[in-house]
Amino acid sequence: MNKMPSPAWFALAWLLATALLVVAGLAEGAQGGAARAATHQVFVSSEKDDSLAVFDARTRQQVAAWRQCRRPRHLQLSPDRARLYVACADDNRVDVVDVASRKTLASLQVGDDPELFDLSQDGRTLYVSNEEGGLLSAYDTGSGKRVFAVRVGEEPEGVRVGADGRQVYVTSEVANLVHVIDVASRKVVRNIQVGNRPRRLLLVRDGKELWVSNELSASVSVIRTDTLEVAQTIAFAPRGFRAEDVTPVGMAASSDSTRAYIGLGRTNHVAVVEVASRRVQDYVLVGRRAWGLALSRDNARLYVANGLSDDVSVVDTASRKAVATLKAGRVPHSVAIDD
Repeated sequence: MNKMPSPAWFALAWLLATALLVVAGLAEGAQGGAARAATHQVFVSSEKDDSLAVFDARTRQQVAAWRQCRRPRHLQLSPDRARLYVACADDNRVDVVDVASRKTLASLQVGDDPELFDLSQDGRTLYVSNEEGGLLSAYDTGSGKRVFAVRVGEEPEGVRVGADGRQVYVTSEVANLVHVIDVASRKVVRNIQVGNRPRRLLLVRDGKELWVSNELSASVSVIRTDTLEVAQTIAFAPRGFRAEDVTPVGMAASSDSTRAYIGLGRTNHVAVVEVASRRVQDYVLVGRRAWGLALSRDNARLYVANGLSDDVSVVDTASRKAVATLKAGRVPHSVAIDD
């Protein structure tokens, strides 16, 4: 005769079933978080209007605009894409805006003249360059408290967190250096000489390379992140322009790191570079003083903030042509896309 399972067996089975349900629930929740519906909003900061404008990426129509702060500049989405961080240069703060409602949730006081910033992979730490103070400052995004600050060269601008989060890279426009800051020790561990007036930073090839735009050298320095040495310099020379007019600043790369796009400032063009060979493939005509760049997540559209024509060019990356122009207030600086 078969024996009935013991009460202990039933208890164990119940615990196992409960555990499986919990795991399934967590997985479903994680998938739901990852699948948060995109709002298809394109955010543009306008320095002279102290405002943000929002466009619908599908219709290319402006759907909202409001005064955010004094001289809004760099824009960046949080890792979960639920919040938009805004550098408010003349208010010495970074505002945190809810993407869905467009409401300001918090204002982080981050010291004098915040230029650019980057977020840690978990979104808990904000690294910001203070141009006037010559500092790289780290802030806790939850409490708003400063965690540490490191003195760097004069007029720091570009900030990029390394692929593993252990290092932060910062450009100094005056010193012509990229400073490498060790997060654990909170110290500058290497100074890398690059071109004249380095501005922005871009990680490609899974963080193996750090690209630096040199505004007054008409070039990009390619730094290997394992050796922290310059491996190559990519020069730009679009036809019909004097060398002093080729002023690269903003950069963006496709998600697979096959293509990089560099805004060439006063030449009114964007350079298209093949990442593997580091060769310039094309120059795309956009608006006046091509500055801040952002790519759609499918890599199909490149948005270029043009500071002197007060608009944003929408470039079709397949045809490498501008297919639309969005009027975006006076002196648009940066673009962020929730798609």
